Amino acid sequence: MHIANLTTRKCHALLPTAGSGSRFGGELPKQFQLLSGKPMLAYAIEAFAKTPEIASIWVGVSSGFIQNPVLSTLVASKPLQFLATGGQTRQKTVRNTLAAMLEAGIAETDWVLVHDAARPGITCALIQRLILAVSNAGEGGLLAMPVADTLKLADLSSAVAGNLVRVEKTIARAHLWQAQTPQMFGLKKLHDAIEEGIRLENDITDEASAMELMGHKPLLVEGATRNFKVTHPADWELMQSLLLSPSLK
Repeated sequence: MHIANLTTRKCHALLPTAGSGSRFGGELPKQFQLLSGKPMLAYAIEAFAKTPEIASIWVGVSSGFIQNPVLSTLVASKPLQFLATGGQTRQKTVRNTLAAMLEAGIAETDWVLVHDAARPGITCALIQRLILAVSNAGEGGLLAMPVADTLKLADLSSAVAGNLVRVEKTIARAHLWQAQTPQMFGLKKLHDAIEEGIRLENDITDEASAMELMGHKPLLVEGATRNFKVTHPADWELMQSLLLSPSLK
């Protein structure tokens, strides 16, 4: 069954890309730097464009970048909009882009899938897995991975020579998941949740945390290791190897 038949609500992708990528370095923000021959952002755009259930793709960029020639190289087989909706923080960029989508006539009840451009390992299959779970349940959710490593809580008050810190205790990992993206919620509900979180100056680290502050309990849908976030140069090398390996595609 085509997933879109499970719901009359359309699905749209939102890619916030206004970050400077300062931790990564380079003349361009990392999401626009060439990874295996094309801008890193292109991989996410292509994955959403290949997903039949996605009706449109919206990319929020900084106002100073909206005329950059690299944007003209990014194309898709379905409606693709670049908007100068970048804010001082990622969540302000998401909030601004959601507001622009509403102003453009996207239905308030449609689903929006917010995805980090720095996760080029996303695939059509993973996107569809999330859409299927959320559509069946009728409530928002996100891709995530159960934590596999042993976690240690650091005792920052016990710093020793060389800025070394000691272990305070080991954290039980049985109920811990590592959030990924996309994160999928109703458009207007997500906009209002982020707007309220920003107004109250809450610590909104992702879309799910904004919804949690409003009393919601988002679904956890298992993602994949390949959908990791490229943050440091070592991550870039690993992702490039993954994208170049036919067996991992």
